[in-house]
Amino acid sequence: MPYTDRQNRTCGFLDIEESESSGKFLRRYFILDTQQGSLVWFMDNPQNLPVGSECVGSLKLTYISKVSDATKLRPKAEFCFVINAGMRKFFLQANDQQDLVDWVEALNKATKITVPKSSDGQQNAENLKSLPDVVGPKKQVSYRTEIIAGVPIVTQTQHDRGDGADKAERESMHRSHSQLPYFLGRPTQEHTVIKSGFCVKQGAVMRNWKRRYFLLEENSMSYFKSDLEKEPLRMIPLKEVHKVQECKQSDIMMRDNLFEVVTTSRTFYIQADSPEDMHSWIKAVSGAIVAQRGPGRSAATMRQARRLSNPCIQRYTSRIGECSSTD
Repeated sequence: MPYTDRQNRTCGFLDIEESESSGKFLRRYFILDTQQGSLVWFMDNPQNLPVGSECVGSLKLTYISKVSDATKLRPKAEFCFVINAGMRKFFLQANDQQDLVDWVEALNKATKITVPKSSDGQQNAENLKSLPDVVGPKKQVSYRTEIIAGVPIVTQTQHDRGDGADKAERESMHRSHSQLPYFLGRPTQEHTVIKSGFCVKQGAVMRNWKRRYFLLEENSMSYFKSDLEKEPLRMIPLKEVHKVQECKQSDIMMRDNLFEVVTTSRTFYIQADSPEDMHSWIKAVSGAIVAQRGPGRSAATMRQARRLSNPCIQRYTSRIGECSSTD
């Protein structure tokens, strides 16, 4: 049975199929460390190994999408369960049925993607207030809080005009925004919030999954680290979205309630918490796109209109004496 050690880690022996599809299971000592965000395994209990002995395998918890009983997948391997991580499946054997249940439950609990509670953020704010002022006098800044569609929006009402470095940085970011397909900051004008809530999103580079707070407005879809953040991690203009639909790769990715937002340069894979929530997001985003483009204007029509409005294309088509009618 797995047990909790002095460092509050879940530990115990399991057999693992280290070489995929080999059918050969090897005895290893596993440590589930939620603080480090990883599952590691050793040849033996590290306390029985020489000091500094390294693990023989490791897996980041953010790469794990599902942990489940694998009795039907591996009928010859007793008390077998599987860890789905990206395109790889790790098959493990527990000592008995209760050991299997305990490990599956512990792993699923550890890999459940969550965000800090509001109370945690408030406590952190209180802790910051109690810190001594060692770098200089405090800046007096006022904020305005508004409730829009049930979402608290905090905006700064006064800016320190004397901070040249901050001003230069803001101007630099403003200039760079116009050159990016997806903006890093919110537009200054206020928009109507159509839908908001938490979903799980796949990263573009590492392909790991993280829970983010999404905000759908009339012209864009943004996501934040949490509902307490003021600046989005990314803003997706709806004019760049070609389609929103339930993801056909959900079986490959081992994710339920998965939908995709297809844009000009990237496809965003987003997992909702329920089928109803997934369909609600698809409907809301699709409706916002239709409302923005106007009735009867498809994505292809919009692309063609933008293409033909380009002066260079207009000069080119007039020069060759014909008008381009396809995208």
